[in-house]
Amino acid sequence: MRPEILAQEGYTSVSVDASPVRELFPGIRLRLLWQGPTGAHANVLEMEAVSTWPHRDVHEPGPEEVFVVAGTFNDGARDYAPGTFLHAPAGSWHVPSTSTGCTLFLFYPEG
Repeated sequence: MRPEILAQEGYTSVSVDASPVRELFPGIRLRLLWQGPTGAHANVLEMEAVSTWPHRDVHEPGPEEVFVVAGTFNDGARDYAPGTFLHAPAGSWHVPSTSTGCTLFLFYPEG
């Protein structure tokens, strides 16, 4: 074992189940996993079956990186299966929804 790995400044881990949960909209929950000093952050988004974002989700100030962990995610244009990665550039938008329920890993490199 190398305990010095865990002693490195900024090196961290968190369990999704231990992360604080915030309900954004009915059936849509966000769990913050990590936030960096410049605003970058990583989250898990949980969407219950037949849930829809109530408006356009605009990506500002920077891009949104999405990885579909489980279920089927729809961006308003098409369905994406587990294992799919999406890059939404700054200024782009979509309308997230799911018919089956889904879990997404989200990363915002610029906040």
